[in-house]
Formats: sequence, structure tokens, C-alpha cells
Amino acid sequence: METQNTEYKLLWKDGYLRYISGFANANGGTLYIGMDDNGNIVGVDNARYLLENLPNKAVQATGIVPEINLLNESGKEYLAIQVKPSEQPVSCNGKFYLRSGSTLQELNGTALTEFLTSRIPQTEWDNRICKDADMSDIDAEAVRYFIRHAIASGRMPKEAENDNMETVLHNLSLTDKQGRLKNAAILLFGKKPQFFFITATFRLGRFGEDGTDLGFQDEFEGNILQMADNVLWKLRTKYLIAPIHYEGVQRIETLEIPEDALRELVYNAIVHRDYTGAHTQMKVFNGHIRLWNAGELPSNFDAEKVAVEHMSNPRNHLLANVFYRAGFIEAFGRGIGKVYTAFEKQNLPHPAFENFMGGTLVTIPRNPNDQDNVTNNVTNNVTKELTDRQKLIIDFIKDDVTINVTNLSQKTKVAMRTVMRDIEVLKKLGIIERIGTRKTGYWKVKK
Repeated sequence: METQNTEYKLLWKDGYLRYISGFANANGGTLYIGMDDNGNIVGVDNARYLLENLPNKAVQATGIVPEINLLNESGKEYLAIQVKPSEQPVSCNGKFYLRSGSTLQELNGTALTEFLTSRIPQTEWDNRICKDADMSDIDAEAVRYFIRHAIASGRMPKEAENDNMETVLHNLSLTDKQGRLKNAAILLFGKKPQFFFITATFRLGRFGEDGTDLGFQDEFEGNILQMADNVLWKLRTKYLIAPIHYEGVQRIETLEIPEDALRELVYNAIVHRDYTGAHTQMKVFNGHIRLWNAGELPSNFDAEKVAVEHMSNPRNHLLANVFYRAGFIEAFGRGIGKVYTAFEKQNLPHPAFENFMGGTLVTIPRNPNDQDNVTNNVTNNVTKELTDRQKLIIDFIKDDVTINVTNLSQKTKVAMRTVMRDIEVLKKLGIIERIGTRKTGYWKVKK
């Protein structure tokens, strides 16, 4: 009986060359000539002729040379055409095939696009030349920022601080032999990487109970090497809690989530994402954080394996190398293990990893003991984000809970529709609430 890795044919037809493509694009397999559908040997008269001619036909049609063996059983000669799996896509006369179960599928449309994309090593993207980019697009201060950290981490010699930008980028393999900049160079050190790669941004938002309840947000642009510092600073000062405690007379503010672990997760999302996909995003909810980046976990790597030490398998080798040399990430797959250890020390559940909507989603728990502080933090930060006019509207409502939109428009000296938009914002943020009807009701300031 035919299986995913075997196909039986009584006679040879040149159209069967497509099975070589199908097996090569799957897990390999063997095409037998001179056997019936049940695997019984019937023999083929021209076996020796085929043994001589099929290799050339296979090369011309598919570009690969399968192993062809002449077999004999009870005087019946037959052929076994053995095909190894290929890392590169294999076509047959310009068409692509894939062995799926015991059937051969011709790939077209979206299926073909997805297949070809999956077979092009994603690590090549950061190694490609960035069209129209030159050294004037490189930020010298960003390069110096990297050198300072790389020397401090002990992963570059102190003499590197005397190197010019061209030398630094060359030594990091960020330029080719002609000195042309690669995609990684622009992402890491570009003055405006988003000019070349529009989705190379990091979006951060504060949400209420679900993903539709957005309170406030920030978007980070610029080079990705310094992006994580900016994200972590904003998380600490605006989005997360740093409960205060004292050790003797020393005041200690420890972030509710292990900061080094959070930094590692942010670095991973930035370094290992697919930069041909959507922007990186982090959503902060009351009880957890969801961090998503384009690009799924490697195909041979499931979510459970991140919990144990594993071989490093970066999507973007050039990016990973620079972050490693700067001392920002660990090599040899030890980073996630350190994240887990840090969460255990603060008695927090581990972050959970999963493939989600074409990317990698990390769900990070927040400390349930800090939920009262979380609520206060949201209130304080929402207040900071309000416009002066919106704050003024709140003050007018506090003075007169029955005030209407017409009076608010007169007092703020803006159009009624502008006031109504501000009121909708304040209601959505949960700062004010309308009790009763529009005519007979009143306002309640909740925060």
C-alpha cells in the first residue's frame, strides 16, 4: 500500500518526474517502477534502459539527481528511485509539487507562496543589501552606543573604540565587499530605519479588561538597538508598578515583574521577529501582559522546549550577533531559562509561549498581590495622558454634575462636537460616567 514515502507505478511515464519534486519538497521518499498499487512486484521490461536515462531526465526537469537502483526478485527487474528531502524548493518543469499523505499535490496560489516563503531561510533577510541606503543613513551615536556596551560586556576589545563606522560595520558583517549596507545595519544603527522598513516599530498599549478597552498607548521608532531601553523606561515609569519597601533605611523600588527577565523578553521580540511582518506589540492588562512579534517559533521547536536549555536558533543571525556582542542577550539558548529562574525567585508563574496568528505570543503574568497598586497606577497614568482641555472638563463637571454639553462648550470655548469627543474619551477611560438620561441625568467622576 502506498504511503507518504512510497509510490508504486507499473510502467514509467515522464510525467512521473513530478513525484521527484513532491518527495523532495516533503520528507523524501521512494518511487518504485514495476510494482502494482499493492506493492507486488510485476517487473518492467525496459528497466536497464531507464536506469541509464532517468538520471538525465531528472536533472533536466528538477535540477536534482535521485538515487536510482535496479532491483531483481524472482527474475523480475524493477527500479527504486530514492529521493532525499531538499532544503531548497524543487520544481518539475517549472511547477511545484508536494507529497501529502499518499497523494501528490500541485501547489498554486497562496499555498505555493507560503511554501516558497517557508523554504527561503528567514535568516537571509537581515543579510540582504538595503536598497538605496548608504553611510549617510547611519547614526554615529548609535554605533558609539553599541561600542561602549560591547567593550563593557567584554565581547569586543577596548581598541574598537578607535575604529571608524565603516570598520565597525564591516567587522560585524553588516556590509558586503563593496561596502553596501545590509538590512541589519539600517535596523541596528539607522537614523530612520522606518523610512526603509515601515513596520520596524514597537507599539505599547494599556488596556482594561480586554483588547478593545484601550486606555493609552505609545509607539517607539528609531534603531532597534536602543529601542528596548526606551520601551523598558516607559514600562517602568508609566505602565507597571514598582512597589516600595525598605531595607534598613534604604528605600527600594522593585518592579512588579523581574526587570532583567522583562528586558530579555523584549529583546527576544525585537531580535527574533520577522521584519517583513507586522510591528511588534505589547498589551498591558490588569492581570497580565501580552507580547507579540511577527514570526513563529522555529518549525522544529515547540513552546515547551523554551523551558529547557537548547541550541540557539535565531531567525536573524546578524541582529542576534550584534545584540549578543553588546551584552544584551545570551548565546546558546540560555536566555529563556534565565527568565524562568527570575520569575521563580519572585514567586510568579512562568511566562507562556505559543504560536499565534503567524507570530510568537508571550503571556507574562503580573503579580496578583499588586492589583490595588495596578488600579491606582492606571488612574494616575491616565490622568497624565489627558489634554489640558479634558482636565478642565473634569473640573467643570466636579463643580456642577448637572452641567450639559452646551455649557461645557461655552466654558472651554470650543465647538460642541469637540466637547462631545472629549467626553467620549473620558467615558472610555472610565474617568466619568453618565447616570440617567441626557436631559435629567447627572455626571459621576469615578477617578
